[in-house]
Amino acid sequence: MNRVLDPKLLPVVEKVERGERLSFEEGMLLYRTPDLNTLMRLANLVRERKHGDKTFFVHSLRLEFTNICYVGCTFCAFAARKGEARAWDYDPDVVVEKVREKWEPGITELHMSSGHHPNRPWSYYPEMVGKLREAFPTLQVKAFTAAEIEHLSKIAKKPTLEVLRELKGAGLAALPGGGAEIFADRVRRQIAKNKVKAEKWLQIHREAHGLGIRTNATMLYGHIETLEERLDHMDRLRRLQDETGGFHSFIPLAFQPDANDLARSLGKTEFTTGLDDLRNLAVARVYLDNFDHIKGYWVMISSDLVQVSLDWGVSDVDGTIIEEHIAHAAGATSPLGLSKQKMVEMIQSAGRVPVERDAFYNVVKVWNQLPLVPEKAKALAKARA
Repeated sequence: MNRVLDPKLLPVVEKVERGERLSFEEGMLLYRTPDLNTLMRLANLVRERKHGDKTFFVHSLRLEFTNICYVGCTFCAFAARKGEARAWDYDPDVVVEKVREKWEPGITELHMSSGHHPNRPWSYYPEMVGKLREAFPTLQVKAFTAAEIEHLSKIAKKPTLEVLRELKGAGLAALPGGGAEIFADRVRRQIAKNKVKAEKWLQIHREAHGLGIRTNATMLYGHIETLEERLDHMDRLRRLQDETGGFHSFIPLAFQPDANDLARSLGKTEFTTGLDDLRNLAVARVYLDNFDHIKGYWVMISSDLVQVSLDWGVSDVDGTIIEEHIAHAAGATSPLGLSKQKMVEMIQSAGRVPVERDAFYNVVKVWNQLPLVPEKAKALAKARA
């Protein structure tokens, strides 16, 4: 790779070119380097080795079946207390009807993550999954973060492994990656002290993988964490992926600074910068060498920046979503959802090949790459070289 401006990166570049794993110290060099062009090209090199120009998305529906939650995470603007005017709590039959109301042809994935309801019995959750599978046999239900699974184990008075086994038996297809936040104890004590602990989060995903339930992994960044704590979070995920191979993708989630206690206590009103978002995605792509996909979550960083991120290591742009509420409650300014055509156009106009997938990354359809004008094609080729 030519034009490496930061001499400290030369050994890192050589390792990446040889396909070798980076150490923690080398990962920190990527976070601290001023040579952003080299960082971008390294991330794109890894991305294109794995997927070429293919960029994945899913035709999906998002549903939060309740916003009632007792946990009290300081970064959250979504949760409500029972009895609040803005609270909602759907019975299983209502959940089915909500899905039916928003149903579109070709939807393959239903993503559900919600509050920790203090009073719902354990039977509610497998019943809800079962009724969804009965009503929509082709729908893949991706539901319940590891934090929710721990909550369900408490109300069921069963080990998390048994909770996962019974949910899978009811029709659960996959787990989303939420609840991870930042694994560092220092940070968790301040932003999510009542939520699942880091080691328990990892244990639940380990158990899910052992049952054949594939999962995602997230990281909430841009609040009080240090860069070392971000990389430590990735390092723990990389080690678990070495052990199980059960993660589909890694999804950095940018902190949304509106209507939550953490933002107020920090006096924070600005969103993460585009540069921080891109650097974070690129470091993840290079460091998490055993993850198939780094996902650019357009809901939190905008569809425009996600287009740029396709040159910074991102190979998955999530999905159509239809209607998202958790990030928007905290100030996300993106649309509640995007049409399939918008997803395709977003990827094509960035010079990549759109690939529609399902929740298991099975290919549903591959679109053609739009021909680029010669000037743009040359500029893209030069930037990615």
